[in-house]
Amino acid sequence: MSSRRVVVTGIGLVTPIGIGTESVWNALLEGKCGIRRLTAFDPSGFESQIGGEIDSLVMKNYVPRSYLKSTKVMARDIEIAVAAAYEAVKDAGLKTKCLIERGEVQGPPNVDSTRLGANIGAGLICADLTELAGALATAVDESGRFSIRKWGSEGMNNLTPLWLLKFLPNMLSCHVTIVHDAQAPSNTITCGEASSHLAIGEAFRTIARGAADVCICGGAESKINPMGLMRQQLLKRLTTRHNDKPQQACRPFDVDRNGIVISEGGGLLILEELEHARRRGARVYCEVAGFGASNNTHSWYEPHPEGAGIALAIRKALDDANLKPDEIELVGAFGSGAVAHDLSEARGIRAALNARGSAVPVLAIKGAIGNNGAGSGAIDLGIAALCISQGIVPPALNADRVDPECGLNVVAGQPLKATIRNAVSTAYALSGGQNAALVLKRMEA
Repeated sequence: MSSRRVVVTGIGLVTPIGIGTESVWNALLEGKCGIRRLTAFDPSGFESQIGGEIDSLVMKNYVPRSYLKSTKVMARDIEIAVAAAYEAVKDAGLKTKCLIERGEVQGPPNVDSTRLGANIGAGLICADLTELAGALATAVDESGRFSIRKWGSEGMNNLTPLWLLKFLPNMLSCHVTIVHDAQAPSNTITCGEASSHLAIGEAFRTIARGAADVCICGGAESKINPMGLMRQQLLKRLTTRHNDKPQQACRPFDVDRNGIVISEGGGLLILEELEHARRRGARVYCEVAGFGASNNTHSWYEPHPEGAGIALAIRKALDDANLKPDEIELVGAFGSGAVAHDLSEARGIRAALNARGSAVPVLAIKGAIGNNGAGSGAIDLGIAALCISQGIVPPALNADRVDPECGLNVVAGQPLKATIRNAVSTAYALSGGQNAALVLKRMEA
């Protein structure tokens, strides 16, 4: 393995509490919540009728004029990824094809496109039901029943020929790489809520071994659709007690937590080889120092009761970073608000960090933004990077009474000022069993 060091030089966040790093960061510090009654569709037939929705996502603000036509074949997940990539690239001070064509920067690119990669986590993209229903309505026979023959001869002709390209998970990376002319290794990770961490971990390895100098990496997903809501309802993961008080619904690690809240959002980070970043005078948020991954073989659906997979991923990340548990000064937890999953994660954190596990401050932001699926981890990691660079930890919403069984020191009530030298961020897939952890280090002057 090469000794090339990897740093975070850009953060792009698209969430229900804001778009852009500064907007999201300030909203968290101010205790704002983006969870409300759903408006994208009528949720009245569902047990849970709340979620985190993103407002004012206008695609012309994130792509060159020459690419506007392509936005017509972007599902919501793709839109979020493209917007997050734009925010990350701009935040990093990179001059890519997109910003140059938009006239926002002058001069030639300051990154070699053949050394610019992309690894993006994606979820199960839901088809546009309104669009699909319209086509299906033209494929019924005289008795009003669906006819496969009429679907082939008439119904499917009412869909654009490029319809399927809106819903392939790899299209998030596809559009981002085209817009920014990223020609180095690109990949798509589809492992549920662990996708972002795994994608960032792969980008970390790609740069460290010399296959790229810069990577756009993270994840994005929207669960704000009837299928996304129904899927979680059938799996009995949703909180159903707070339809009248949505801002109190998601309660990470709290004694009164009772389920997740669906949401949409994403985060893309710019990882960059340290010397490359220095040569162009880039601002550095922190260093990516370690990565670890594992799988929960206990069950595809239920978390391990002792969080064995989470603990293993953290231990691997610490070993990779050459750090001991007592050197960790912040844990960025996933904290979904699901009873068993929160308990499993908490026990895994404590097992991996030993005595430090109950004392170290814990960052938990799902109370403000809900479960963003494949985009969750990158948002978490981006905020953890900001905690290191800003010396402050935003408080968790709705975690004022941490469950004694979880036994974590969750930052709640007020922001915590702290000098953070080393942090570990965790993520896990609610289904499938994938776990991942990333270690971030403060860059000393």
